[in-house]
Amino acid sequence: MTDEFWLRYLRAHSRRATRVLHYFGSTLAILVLARARRPRDLLGVPLAGYVPAWFAHFFIERNRPETFTHPLASLLADYRMLALAMTGRLGPHLARAQSATISEE
Repeated sequence: MTDEFWLRYLRAHSRRATRVLHYFGSTLAILVLARARRPRDLLGVPLAGYVPAWFAHFFIERNRPETFTHPLASLLADYRMLALAMTGRLGPHLARAQSATISEE
């Protein structure tokens, strides 16, 4: 994942509610994966992860999910964002993403 993508990803997740729904979906996807007992149970993993995230993009951010054009990078960024949030280190990344937007204008 490039730094350029990471900053664009963060700008696409600028609202706290969007990030919270992503954290919920990402965590739920892990739980569904851990509880899967049959191959068909695995169908629930992407549903658990993407439904809350896409809801956030369509109804809160009102933008297009990065998943549509960069599925793997977006998935990695989802879990990077979750890990940084859980460890209290996401703030500087969000500030940098916002300042990159301002400097581009």
